[in-house]
Amino acid sequence: MYNKVSVIVPCYNQAQYLDEALISVLNQTYSNWECIIVDDGSPDNTEDVASKWCDKDPRFKYLKKKNGGLCSARNAGIDIADGQLILPLDADDRIGNKYLELATKAFNDNNSLTVVYCKAEKFGDENGLWNLPEFSLFNLSRNNLIFCSAFFKKEDWKSVNGYDLAMQNGWEDWEFWIAILKNGGNVKCLNEVNFYYRIKKTSMLQSIGRENENENLNYLSIKHADFFVKQYGSFKAMEHQLIAVERENKENLKSEKFVIDVFCKRFFGFTIFGKYKE
Repeated sequence: MYNKVSVIVPCYNQAQYLDEALISVLNQTYSNWECIIVDDGSPDNTEDVASKWCDKDPRFKYLKKKNGGLCSARNAGIDIADGQLILPLDADDRIGNKYLELATKAFNDNNSLTVVYCKAEKFGDENGLWNLPEFSLFNLSRNNLIFCSAFFKKEDWKSVNGYDLAMQNGWEDWEFWIAILKNGGNVKCLNEVNFYYRIKKTSMLQSIGRENENENLNYLSIKHADFFVKQYGSFKAMEHQLIAVERENKENLKSEKFVIDVFCKRFFGFTIFGKYKE
């Protein structure tokens, strides 16, 4: 049985929004939770806001650390978490009051689940339903389909050594979902809206430039080459290409540049190194 949920809230320069996020945790219909607020060396008044909540309810906990980025902050919080189930929540977002209850029930009803998420809405500078493609591993190989505030088991986080600290320029969620799902496990999307994603004029996601996108893409293609190649395997032409390369030059199949170009050509229509040829 999965009973306790640990909500992990990293905060860096988001103290102005933190109250809203924590109110949404306090208002949960499910009561067996802890909420770990991770102050990632924030220069604003994060500590003051967090202390107020810790005084209000002992289920709120505060962890201050040297600034290390989002992945480092999430990992630090999860590392000390008591819950079997983990829910990351960015300090400027909110969750619906039944999210913990519904997700915990889903895990307990189906032990094969690896990730549970829900329908989502945008708020702030943009409003309305956040329409994401239906989950499949193939769709996951093309784009991230799951926002950061989805539930997973702490044991699965441990099995992949947590969020990858190399993902300093965004896409850390995409990398993490690939890591914990590529070798098996099921995903469930709850039918109710229970996640609210704040849209701001400037955000980390919006600030990712083309150069950083290419770096992220290169890194993912190398680290998870097995995953991407397996997804290509459903396309006979790509499968034949890989077999042909293996016959001609086994070392080339292992080439990082080749794997990057297979991925880029298939999903983005261009190659970076010119290793892939039709």
